[in-house]
Amino acid sequence: MTTIGILGGGQLGYMLALAGYPLGLHFKFLDPSPEAPVGRIAHRVTAQFDDRKALEKLAAGIELVTYEFENVPVDSARFLEKLLPVLPAPVALEVAQDRLSEKQTFQKLGIATTEYAVPKVGDDPAHALKTVGYPAVIKTRRMGYDGKGQWKVESPEEFAAVRGELPKVPLIVERFVKFRRELSVLAVRSRTGEIAIYPLVENHHRAGILRLSLAPAARVAESTRHAAEEAARKVLEALEYVGVLAIEFFECDGKLLANEMAPRVHNSGHWTIEGAVTSQFENHLRAVMGWPLGSTAANGHSAMINLIGEVPETASVLGVEAGHLHLYGKAPRPGRKLGHFTVREDSAESLVERLRRLPPFFQRPEYCLSAATKAASERRA
Repeated sequence: MTTIGILGGGQLGYMLALAGYPLGLHFKFLDPSPEAPVGRIAHRVTAQFDDRKALEKLAAGIELVTYEFENVPVDSARFLEKLLPVLPAPVALEVAQDRLSEKQTFQKLGIATTEYAVPKVGDDPAHALKTVGYPAVIKTRRMGYDGKGQWKVESPEEFAAVRGELPKVPLIVERFVKFRRELSVLAVRSRTGEIAIYPLVENHHRAGILRLSLAPAARVAESTRHAAEEAARKVLEALEYVGVLAIEFFECDGKLLANEMAPRVHNSGHWTIEGAVTSQFENHLRAVMGWPLGSTAANGHSAMINLIGEVPETASVLGVEAGHLHLYGKAPRPGRKLGHFTVREDSAESLVERLRRLPPFFQRPEYCLSAATKAASERRA
C-alpha cells in the first residue's frame, strides 16, 4: 500500500485524495484545523505545521510528502525532506511565498512582470510609489491571497487614506496595469522530467477572489499560448519542480505579464475534473509518483464557478444538464470557498446557451456570468 502525506487538509487535498483512491493510493494529512475537510475521507494529524513531533508522525509509514497549501513553513518542508522525498522541493515554496523572490525568479528566467519597487521593512512606501507611479497596488510580500493584504491606490490622496492600515511587514509596490484579461497556465512535471501543459484558462475575479474560470480561454493568439507555455517550462526546469504548477498572468496589448505562481494544484484548474482527459489532481499524483502523465487535452468547453460564502440548494443545480456540483463540507462564512460548479459542453455555442439558462442563484453579478457568456461567445467569432 502506497501512502502519500499531504501538508494541508482543505478542499485541494480533499480532491487530491478523491483522484488518488482509484489509482490505489492512500493518504495521510497534516492540518491545524480539526474541521479540515479531509477528515471525512482520510487520516488527519491535527497540529500546527511547525510541530516537529507531528511532522514525524505524518512521515511515519508514508512514501513521500506533497502540499495543497503553499504557506507551509519552509523550515517544516526542509525538516521533512531529511526523512523522505518532499515534492515539489521546498525551494518552490520559498520562491512562491515571497512576492519579491517570485518576481526576481521570473525576471531571472526572462519572464516579464509588472514594474515594482520594494520599500525597506517598516519604511513608508511613499518613495516606492513615486518610483512606480499611480495607480499602484501595495501588497504584503507574504501571506496575501484571495485579495488579502492588498491596497489599490489611484492617487496620493488615496494612499494617505490607507496609510494607517499598512502593517509593519515587508511590502512590495506594483504598478497597476490595464489588462485585457487574466489568464493562467497549469503545467505539470514528473519525477522523470516529463512535462505536460493544460490549455490556457481565462479567469474572472471579484473582490480579489476567483469567481469564474473559462477553459480553454477564448481567442488565444499562438504567440500568447507559446509565451505562457515557455514561462511554465522555464520555471519547472529551473526549480527542478515536480507536480502541478500554476502561473497567473495579465494579458496586456497582446503580451503576458506574470503576476504570481502557486506551487500546487490550483483553483483555476478545477474545471479539469470534468473538462480534461486527465484532471490536474490525478496528474499531480502521477507526477510525484514518477508515473507517466495523462493527457492534458480539453474535453470540449468548460466554465467553473466558485461558490463563495453560500451554496445553492442542491436539488436546484443537480437538474442542470452538463453541470457538476462539488461541495467541500466547510461551514459557510463570507468570502469562504465552499464548493464549485462546473458546466461542460462539447461546443462553445452550447456552453453559452447553458450558462444563460443557469438557475437564478448564478445570475447575480458576483458570479460574473455576463462576462462568461460574452467571453465564451467570442469563440464563435
